[in-house]
Amino acid sequence: MDGKISNLSQVASIRRYTFTDGKEKGLEVIDCDNGKIRFLLNVTKALDVMQLYHEGQNMSFISKNGFTAREIPFGNRFEGGMVYTCGLDSLGRRNGFELHGTHHNNPAVVTVAECDERGIRIEADIDSTELFGKSLTLHRKVTAEIGSDTVTIEDTLINKSFCAQDYCILYHINIGYPMLDEGAKIKADITDYYTRTAWAKEKASEMFDVTPPVPCEDETCYFLNMKKPEISLVNPKLGKTFTVRYSKDTLPSFIEWHSMASGDYALGFEPASTTLDDRFTYAKVGAGEKISFKIQLSVTKN
Repeated sequence: MDGKISNLSQVASIRRYTFTDGKEKGLEVIDCDNGKIRFLLNVTKALDVMQLYHEGQNMSFISKNGFTAREIPFGNRFEGGMVYTCGLDSLGRRNGFELHGTHHNNPAVVTVAECDERGIRIEADIDSTELFGKSLTLHRKVTAEIGSDTVTIEDTLINKSFCAQDYCILYHINIGYPMLDEGAKIKADITDYYTRTAWAKEKASEMFDVTPPVPCEDETCYFLNMKKPEISLVNPKLGKTFTVRYSKDTLPSFIEWHSMASGDYALGFEPASTTLDDRFTYAKVGAGEKISFKIQLSVTKN
């Protein structure tokens, strides 16, 4: 340790606490700060990333629902958050399944929570099991070097059962104000795309633009075929670029969720194992097999 530092918490720290009031009551959180990026991990909800700040500025979309420990319908519960992991049983809206699946509602068992001179490292297991059925564990490792601009999420899906199992996974990465603001631009290298709705097709010329908020504006979704597994939002007002990189070999699909609605002003970058709607398909994980996924979130100055 540098002789100028008497305690590592001067430059980096992790703190664990439990919310005690309101809708958030009972949520367990790990608050991580590497000196450049601060991110909150929701232990109660699959170790997903609640919020992410870069030099004190919020990057995340938080819906009007806020965060809640209650098990209530998706539309009343969905918080957005920096990373909301969807799956493993379903994605999107499908008859007989909860919207975007049940994985996010499973609590994590934290196995490692360290902050030292190498950086921050949090590891946890999230189980998804069923009597006479699946026995899946998603092992999550979240790391950030001290003073770096990047948070890395490495997930390993482990099939502990004796039969092959279906799975699907989507990382719902949600950007909000002030990182999302009028004049910002989405940068991605794509070969082509298709739209989810007729309205999205009508608005396709604006798919990489960020407009001012529009009252009562419908959301749009675009399915992008990416040349490179990387996409950025460049904000000239803030002078910052938010970039997502991901493992395309295990996350071959990508969805852009575009909501310019007043009060629901959000942008979603969503790497996934499959596309949605009538093109949805499960992937397979064999008995005893492991499959890995990787997401990197970076914020840099323009």
